[in-house]
Amino acid sequence: MKISHIEHLGIAVPSIEEALPYFKEILGLDCYAVEEVADQKVKTAFLKCGEVKIELLEPTSPDSTIQKWLDKGNHGVHHVAFCVEDGVANALAECDGKGVRLIDKAPRKGAENLNIAFLHPKSTCGILTELCEH
Repeated sequence: MKISHIEHLGIAVPSIEEALPYFKEILGLDCYAVEEVADQKVKTAFLKCGEVKIELLEPTSPDSTIQKWLDKGNHGVHHVAFCVEDGVANALAECDGKGVRLIDKAPRKGAENLNIAFLHPKSTCGILTELCEH
């Protein structure tokens, strides 16, 4: 797998509306897009910090994986997303062949219309890892 860069950092928040003032007024980052990803039961807001995007993730349903994560007392960085140059499907096959536990067996559509897939944190040093392709 060939990783070109960190695509984004996913940060779970109970409310995007309440979180944005910190990112805008304190850190000076502007939100350039807000989007709901219905099948993932999440609302996203994107900000840029240099070449890296920050994705704020707000649950839109009590059974959202983000809500479940927040309910466990977790907060802050939820996942790290890497952009793969040779395609998410190829990266998944390579990871599977190396014994990495996959959350997604095949790529699916995510925010910003990216093809995405997740690797299970039990196989990735405890870090929920997202693979993305443009």
